[in-house]
Amino acid sequence: MASQSFTVRPAHPDDAAVLSVLKLAAFRETFIDGFAVPYPPADLARFEADSYGVAKIAAELADPAHATWVAEDAGRLLAYAHVGPCKLPHPEARADQGELYQLYALNAAQGMGVGRALMDAALDWLASAMPGPVWLGVWSGNERAQAVYAKRGFEKVGEYGFPVGDWTDHEYIFRRP
Repeated sequence: MASQSFTVRPAHPDDAAVLSVLKLAAFRETFIDGFAVPYPPADLARFEADSYGVAKIAAELADPAHATWVAEDAGRLLAYAHVGPCKLPHPEARADQGELYQLYALNAAQGMGVGRALMDAALDWLASAMPGPVWLGVWSGNERAQAVYAKRGFEKVGEYGFPVGDWTDHEYIFRRP
């Protein structure tokens, strides 16, 4: 699939249902299939319903303080990025600063450049909408993502626990000045 083309565009309200499916699939490919995190089934089910339900995605798309982009090929969504006000638990983080909440590509889209294109769109938007440092949280076990963020000027500045139901993932806080 690496030779296929794709386009990046802002997500629209009518994307909510298909974006919900993409977000859930990308989460499962990454953490369940890829990293085999042993989430307890009840915690996983609650997290997925709360985080990737159509109503939740529709609310994110309708919120003017948030922005989401999708990468698509022939009408099929391959990847997405979602940003908004910083909500990370760091003493220097403020809600008027930006946060990259999510940047995920389906396994089939890895190596196509969708992540780079989505990161560019997200960082450009944050630079104009929320000038100042950009924050993100990344799972401590995802060394590949950490390396990508480091290449883009992000540095580890803290750690926190990210709830997945009653389970807690160990996350790192990264910041880019």
